[in-house]
Amino acid sequence: MNKKNTFRRDLLLGVALLASLTGPLQAQANYPNRVITLIVPFAPGGIADVTARAVAEAMTKNLGQTVVVDNRPSAGSIVATQAVASAKPDGHTLLLMSNSNAVSVGLFKKLPYDTIKDLTLVSTLGFFDLAVFVPANSRFASLQQAMQFAKANPGKLSLGTIAVGSTQHLAAKLLETVSGADFLTVPYKGSPAVLMALRSGEIDLALEIVGPMMPQLSSGVVKALAVTTNQRNPLLPEVPTMQQAGIAGYNVSSWNAIAVPAGTPAPIVERLNAAIREAMALAPVVAKLEKLGMRLQAGSPGQAQALLAGDIKRWGEVIRAAKIEAE
Repeated sequence: MNKKNTFRRDLLLGVALLASLTGPLQAQANYPNRVITLIVPFAPGGIADVTARAVAEAMTKNLGQTVVVDNRPSAGSIVATQAVASAKPDGHTLLLMSNSNAVSVGLFKKLPYDTIKDLTLVSTLGFFDLAVFVPANSRFASLQQAMQFAKANPGKLSLGTIAVGSTQHLAAKLLETVSGADFLTVPYKGSPAVLMALRSGEIDLALEIVGPMMPQLSSGVVKALAVTTNQRNPLLPEVPTMQQAGIAGYNVSSWNAIAVPAGTPAPIVERLNAAIREAMALAPVVAKLEKLGMRLQAGSPGQAQALLAGDIKRWGEVIRAAKIEAE
């Protein structure tokens, strides 16, 4: 091959290489260039949905493109998570994640995706505290009294939660393990059923997320004995934490985060992270989400990824200890 042909070949190869590099770079520079879809694994109207819509609205203003919420509820958040895990990694398909994603790893024998490898977390949004509740006329004035009764009367203290495998249910199982108390965990289909059982005296205690219980607390129908996290809840400053109530090492919360498909370019992940941080600092968003009992906390992708990995390990251990059979 003569020098002229060699030069021409090298020139064409150089042009092709430049095109292959500038295409993705240009796409990243123009991001976002169309509507962004935030897929939510829960039905409209719940805490997760309200959170997603508040954040999506704020991100729309920040990013200059509409962020729409697409509700795809299913057991274990599987349908929504699979949709995002298999989506094009260009930052235009997002997932509202929760600790349900971490729990699902231990609850299902086989998921259609790898929760760690197929998703990249962008940022946490915030955390939801749980608490142990009793009816207003309960014989227990403190969590210590309830645990003492449970230890002295194995299997006689009943604690209601929502469905088997939920954060509330697993938190109850963890409480039993950590406290050394032997009580009866009673799962119900949903929070309204748990509240009805508590008010009617069908169960002694209930373990539920704080936000939805605030109207019942405000009306004096129920009382909170302790919150599950290692810091007091701003909505219930007078209620001790589990650790303050004598349950050493106990710290449980529910959380929400936003993720994208694995392989999403780092500049896009950083752009989304900045948009989330800005959204979570806006006064209207803060006011709306704090009323739900949420502790707002945006963070780095690394912090969110570490949270997910840690919860997968912890809840997997709780599931095995509780002998909950994987589906």
